[in-house]
Amino acid sequence: MESFLVSISTVAVAEMGDRTQLLSLMLAAHYRKPWPILAGVLCATLANHLLAGLIGVRLGKFLTPAILDATVGISLIGMALWALRPDALPQESGTRPAGAFIATLVAFFIAEIGDKTQIATVALAAAYSNLTMVVAGTTAGMLLANVPVALVENMMVTSQSEGVMILTKVADLPWPTVQAVLNMRTKLSGAPAVDLNFCRVSYNRLKIATAQQVLRFHRMRLKSG
Repeated sequence: MESFLVSISTVAVAEMGDRTQLLSLMLAAHYRKPWPILAGVLCATLANHLLAGLIGVRLGKFLTPAILDATVGISLIGMALWALRPDALPQESGTRPAGAFIATLVAFFIAEIGDKTQIATVALAAAYSNLTMVVAGTTAGMLLANVPVALVENMMVTSQSEGVMILTKVADLPWPTVQAVLNMRTKLSGAPAVDLNFCRVSYNRLKIATAQQVLRFHRMRLKSG
């Protein structure tokens, strides 16, 4: 159970503001089909992290317990420092005819190659003997970070910029990432350009607790409607 809890917490924290979380935003705004997107995230993560876990198991056979402990400790510190650096949105290569599931599956698998969550999976699989629990934990951590993003895609396209800022504040994304999301929303929805200076001031003043309350109210309205 320890391997599962450590894995899920490590990946969930590392995913905040990560490029794959931003990729979820972009796919949700483009396709507006959350369930195929989440299915693609699940399948891509399972495949990618299982491969990373198998590599970690092989590496773990050649390392002593002391080296394994040091490797996991260093990797966790590295994930924390890496998470402080906001990732950029993936560059679009043009509209593709593939459906939401296939597009998400391919995009997430490629985006995860060499990503900090994949490296964390290698280190965790090397340290813990239960590969199933490690992969289950890292996959659950990915879903924990990306499910809320995919399920509120309507706020990305149909709402004003305030809705986007509420969503990104809940995810505690840094302003450069929020600015990129606002620019992406303008491009995808054809909405008028927003005053980024005004949005920056409003975003910095907005509290996470307030954004969470607004998001809960929005979800309640969707359910009641």
